[in-house]
Amino acid sequence: MVPIIKLKKGKEASLHRKHPWVFSGAIASDCTSLEDGQLVTVNSWNGTFLALGHFQHGSIAVRVISFSEVDLNQEFWNTRIAEMVELRKKLGLLSATNSIFRICHGEGDELPGLVIDYYTGVAVIQCHSIGMVQHLSEITDALTLSLGQDLLAVYHKSSETLPKRHAITDGYLYGEVPTPHYAKEDGISYAIDWINGQKTGFFIDQRDNRTMVGKLSQGKKVLNAFCYSGGFSLQALKNNASVVYSLDSSQKAIALVEQNVQLNGMEDRHISVVADAMEFMKELPEEFDIIILDPPAFAKHLDKKHKAVQGYKRLNAHALRQIKSGGILITFSCSQVIDKSLFNHTIISAAIESNRKVKILYQLHQPADHPIGAFHPEGEYLKGLVVYVE
Repeated sequence: MVPIIKLKKGKEASLHRKHPWVFSGAIASDCTSLEDGQLVTVNSWNGTFLALGHFQHGSIAVRVISFSEVDLNQEFWNTRIAEMVELRKKLGLLSATNSIFRICHGEGDELPGLVIDYYTGVAVIQCHSIGMVQHLSEITDALTLSLGQDLLAVYHKSSETLPKRHAITDGYLYGEVPTPHYAKEDGISYAIDWINGQKTGFFIDQRDNRTMVGKLSQGKKVLNAFCYSGGFSLQALKNNASVVYSLDSSQKAIALVEQNVQLNGMEDRHISVVADAMEFMKELPEEFDIIILDPPAFAKHLDKKHKAVQGYKRLNAHALRQIKSGGILITFSCSQVIDKSLFNHTIISAAIESNRKVKILYQLHQPADHPIGAFHPEGEYLKGLVVYVE
């Protein structure tokens, strides 16, 4: 029998708006006997059904899987996964020139805590709630059904995203494919390693922004800071940038960039730099036409927000002081606690501090395979600006 959690009186409004989280402070029931990952029914104070979801001890106590009374059987997972795969196909993300995309984006696809990325036949599952781990078998079967011959293997990688107390083991759930494995984004080949790489092996969420950078790069000198696997660098090189610097503090990341550059035969106009971006930005070796700043999240929690804002401001101020007159700064934040308005204000403050006159040309965000739930605005985590520097 599924345990029932009752909410305090007046705390059901967010669920009526279809927000997928129930916070611990809204709960009237004693939850001490419940286990992380347990399926629970959420009722209003007077016993009316509101939602079905996974319980987890912490601030977000329940992640809602359904606002209807349903059985989470194989048919449920088959239907949900098939809908996601079909949407990605409609978006043209599975083609001869593109075989990298996100199948499931957690709350944005109405399955909180579940991420599934796809790399030329390999689906990589990453769980951000222990509840989703309970359904790996059903999810794997649903993927084999919806992808058919387009699926070679399913790999589970959640040991880094879930608390250590759960002792999660990564590994193949279906088939097996050696890494590095080669996949294409917008006609460019990448070596993907979901076992040893960051996240699921690649940062898919910048795909559209990488394509945009390529269109701006013809004949330009480009600096790609925090480059990781070099996606922005490769798009710039593909579009005939005169020279591209790939900068990262990690030698491992630079080795991956060089592997990808060589894979695409683009070595002649590429320079690798292993250095701290903040220090490197203080005195650049060339006058760059385009500088790309795509740092890791400066703040993952609210208590780090002020420090993160200062970090973004300092980094962007260095870039704005150094960039060529008439140049373009393309800058990002993936910190969820830094909203769009605050990020824009921070970059404008950096411009004022640097005494540079700027214009915002574009505001950037995540692509369509990373959808933002209409009732979950927190899902808009990626912010970016294209800034013209006079």
